[in-house]
Amino acid sequence: MPETKSISFTHKEVVEALIRYNDLHEGLWGLYIEFGLGAANVGSEPGGDILPTAIIPVKKIGIQRFGEANNLTVDAAEANPLPKAKKK
Repeated sequence: MPETKSISFTHKEVVEALIRYNDLHEGLWGLYIEFGLGAANVGSEPGGDILPTAIIPVKKIGIQRFGEANNLTVDAAEANPLPKAKKK
């Protein structure tokens, strides 16, 4: 069996995992990504031209609450329902 080099997830799968990790049980939650911006002068080859270059790092990945459903949202009540109360 070949060694797995990477595993990918859809946006909704990431949101579902973070809903469960944070033990959320209600609300519409969607993917949130915060980007940064940096710049540098970069050469592609020794002795070649130097070009101004933008560097866009991903600073944070998380979830945020949404008011209505869209392609990035997951309903926490469906993804992580509250456990049923035990009867005595």
